[in-house]
Amino acid sequence: MPLLPGAEPFRRDGGEVGVLVCHGFTGSPQSLRPWAEHLADRGLTVSLPLLPGHGTRWQDLQITTWQDWYAEVDRELRALTERCSQVFVCGLSMGGALALRLAAKHGAAVSGVVVVNPANKVHDAAAPLLPVLRHLVRTTKGVSNDIAKPGAEELAYTRVPLHAAYSLRRFFQQVDSELPAVTQPLLVMTSPQDHIVPPVDSERILARVSSTDVRQTLLERSYHVAPLDHDAEKIFEDTFAFISRLAPQAGADAVDAAPEGTAASGGA
Repeated sequence: MPLLPGAEPFRRDGGEVGVLVCHGFTGSPQSLRPWAEHLADRGLTVSLPLLPGHGTRWQDLQITTWQDWYAEVDRELRALTERCSQVFVCGLSMGGALALRLAAKHGAAVSGVVVVNPANKVHDAAAPLLPVLRHLVRTTKGVSNDIAKPGAEELAYTRVPLHAAYSLRRFFQQVDSELPAVTQPLLVMTSPQDHIVPPVDSERILARVSSTDVRQTLLERSYHVAPLDHDAEKIFEDTFAFISRLAPQAGADAVDAAPEGTAASGGA
């Protein structure tokens, strides 16, 4: 199936510091492209892949599993580690869970983790019925466009295939069991007003990881898809500041990438 306009993956080569950005369930790279471009514009090598089954039609997601989604970001991480001296992983929602699993499985190959409204559990009351329900009902209503900013839109499916939702639930259970293996520096950005992933998911992640360098930022003006919302610039700047603190070469790359006569900006 042809890709939906805007759903294309994003990749740009830059300096020695790499960043892998992971989008969420039923979404596409479109929701994170401004985040990825901000980092790439500062001289980082950035990869924002399209997950299998996404960016086309919901029927294509129906025949994929969490193993397919994870395999894609795992391949991208391995490619970045061959190209870069340090690599960071970022993600929104389910993409945050993917990033955390990459950190748990790859250890020192991941220098740090940044997650925005990371998902840890399927909270729908019908979730325990998914093993059976998925054989009786094909889809349910989509979970997209939770954005406070007027005019901002997320490119995502309007239907959720229940076979994929069942696999998503199993994935969250898998990642939850692996969180103690996450030891890298961690930045968690959480929207108190999130109508898709409640803040309790961020709190559980923070409680279960073994990281000692941990920071949390509240996105007071944004809903779930915060990288397209009012706090987008804060996310972008805080991410670059986090990376620059842990990888000083990122700051040097940013200066090199800035147009002549300008200064590259970072976050406080």
